[in-house]
Amino acid sequence: MRRILSLTGYPVSLGLPGPGDMVGVWGQSPYAHRGKAVAARRGARLLRVEDAFLRSLHPGRSGEPPLGLLLDRTGVHFDGRAPSDLETLLATHPLDDHALLDRARGAMARMRAAHLSKYAAVDPATPAPEPGYVLVIDQTAGDASVRASGADRNRFLEMLYWAQEEHPGKRILLRTHPETRAGFRPGHFTKADAQGRIALFSDPVSPQALLDGAVAVYTVSSQMGFEAILAGHKPRVFGHPFYAGWGLTEDETPLPRRQRRLTRAQLFAAAMILYPVWYDPYRDRLCEIEDVLATLEALSRAWREDRHGWVAEGMRLWKRRPLQRFFGSERPMVFANTPEEARKRAEEGRRRMVWAGKAQDDGALRVEDGFLRSRGLGAELVPPLSLVADDLGIYYDPTRPSRLERLIAAGAQPRPDQEDRARRLIARLVAGGLTKYNLPGALPDLPDGHRILIPGQVEDDASILLGSPQIQSNADLLARVRANNPGAVLIWKPHPDVEAGLRPGAVTAPDRWADLTLSQADMGALLPQVDEVWTLTSLTGFEALMRGRKVTVLGAPFYAGWGLTRDLGPVPARRLAGPRPTLEALVHATLIAYPRYRDPVTGLPCPVEIVAERLETGAIPHPGPVNRGLSKLQGLLASQAHLWRR
Repeated sequence: MRRILSLTGYPVSLGLPGPGDMVGVWGQSPYAHRGKAVAARRGARLLRVEDAFLRSLHPGRSGEPPLGLLLDRTGVHFDGRAPSDLETLLATHPLDDHALLDRARGAMARMRAAHLSKYAAVDPATPAPEPGYVLVIDQTAGDASVRASGADRNRFLEMLYWAQEEHPGKRILLRTHPETRAGFRPGHFTKADAQGRIALFSDPVSPQALLDGAVAVYTVSSQMGFEAILAGHKPRVFGHPFYAGWGLTEDETPLPRRQRRLTRAQLFAAAMILYPVWYDPYRDRLCEIEDVLATLEALSRAWREDRHGWVAEGMRLWKRRPLQRFFGSERPMVFANTPEEARKRAEEGRRRMVWAGKAQDDGALRVEDGFLRSRGLGAELVPPLSLVADDLGIYYDPTRPSRLERLIAAGAQPRPDQEDRARRLIARLVAGGLTKYNLPGALPDLPDGHRILIPGQVEDDASILLGSPQIQSNADLLARVRANNPGAVLIWKPHPDVEAGLRPGAVTAPDRWADLTLSQADMGALLPQVDEVWTLTSLTGFEALMRGRKVTVLGAPFYAGWGLTRDLGPVPARRLAGPRPTLEALVHATLIAYPRYRDPVTGLPCPVEIVAERLETGAIPHPGPVNRGLSKLQGLLASQAHLWRR
């Protein structure tokens, strides 16, 4: 809180206020009257501070810091007895800017899709009750917003009475507050109130899922009433929260001074974009709501996927520490050496994972490196900044569906906010010259003519073995490209792992087909200089699409078959039906929705934009001499195994 206030221009210090100082108090906490009295005696202004409406994963009493604050110079947003800065915004701001309202609609859609609320530690997979109930929202006893509305337990019982009267025969759910569920503070309803068709409901179900199943919503002053409006309800309100009185609620005791009629987007724009001060924990600076949404999406995804714990089987020793950092923040991972041991540990409630290349069809999630991986090679044991965990298959295996394939198909027609985010990400990656490994290397002058880049691959790579049955060697790839393009300038770029002697795939005398061989060239700088890319299954084809280059594929990589590439390989028929995704849709699924990212600076789960920035600035770990020595030994063993198989 101190840091956010300082960044906002309110540095915090102790002592009595001097000329021009303000006294800060926490909302209407039990101690706020002390600061108010000091401010009155010293002639200082008062600043009331509260948590923003998207706060964190867990309640503040858990010790988790907020992602934003509400700073109000005239009142408190939840106290309708007097105006606040938020009420003034809602009453007087034009709220008619198209760009602002588009941002509001996009942010509302993101909150709904990611099941984000003030406290985001809810699991959408938790079963919701059968739809058709009346939702009555409880709040914590003694809550300041309840006191400001003049409410107590009797008011909550009155609300429950009207819910029964106005909806005869309907089930009624008394939704418990998260702090009550966590044992921090009691609520107003008790087990004695849950009789007949009335039930207490404390399961950690997503508020969006609860609201979707409700036929009516009743609240005194809960923020969930605001979320009910966003979900399309017109909640029955028995207090004076900030969202009451604007034509979007049914108010038991209306406030005469609130006469304006607002849309949901206008209410959201004022309350979530214009009013709060948002904080970016990765960059330690103030930010916009879109950044906070990206932060909470990453944090909540990690919590939801990791909270039951993981058991990983057959993981190499060097991979275990990076995996623990990615997946072990909620509950430490355990590692098993055999599938039998992993299944036994999974009986404790843990989920199972295995490195994709070693997976069997036994229900374990397949884990692989992501597409913005590092500055340096995985074969050199450089830890990854992104990983994917696929519950269906794995992205490089076209013989079966993968979660990425499902995401591409389902997101073929993205929302405007998704399309805009993907477009900005593409521009950033292209401008920064970012690719999977981001290896340095000078780029020589290239021959004039129609340039075709041919990226080499590791010949025993699973993506070739599974996705390119017709051609599986780099030499055959070069020969095919030359045969199809006799007059073009062919640029051959061996795979970095092959060049480093870590994996098989070297080509003897590539100049039989290629006009130029580039060793250790910067792929990010090279791609804008070529006209086309021909590949078997290389990720370079995807990176070329982002740079507007034509791409011909002879295998079936994840990005083939969607209408964005020239496909000469065996693309699965299931990709050929349905709407055709745009490039932005493909990028959103591949780089935003599918992988998980970890910030190497803060150690937190993070959105893709943070990893892109770290790769740009170089704020990432580098392997030590032990890692490099191990990688050479690993490459030697892999090469011997490849020769033995041949």
